[in-house]
Amino acid sequence: MNLNIVKAYILKEQFHKFWEYNSPTWAGKFLDNWTELVIESELKPMIKITKMLEKHRKLILNYFIAKKNFNSGIVEGLNRKVNLTVRKAFGYRSFKVMETALYHQLGNLPESKYSHNFW
Repeated sequence: MNLNIVKAYILKEQFHKFWEYNSPTWAGKFLDNWTELVIESELKPMIKITKMLEKHRKLILNYFIAKKNFNSGIVEGLNRKVNLTVRKAFGYRSFKVMETALYHQLGNLPESKYSHNFW
């Protein structure tokens, strides 16, 4: 039996407990303890993951500060709307016009039927 695979599997399963915390403080303490266990295991791929988690620690703990109300789906949806609006705005001569288009798109502001009066 390959003990390294077993260690990695157990560490992975232990990490699932992280998402059950409600307090960012306790989640941070869990993350610290889990990181120590990973470093003691001397599994290089797992240590690489813990370095990435430590690099993004503040952003990860923001999930608990927001009381788990937000996920990346909201951000992805906003990014999609922004990219679509920027693509539609091709040919605008100034950033101000594109900024106004973004306000209309993202804020559901009413848009005029025509950009110019013809009579």
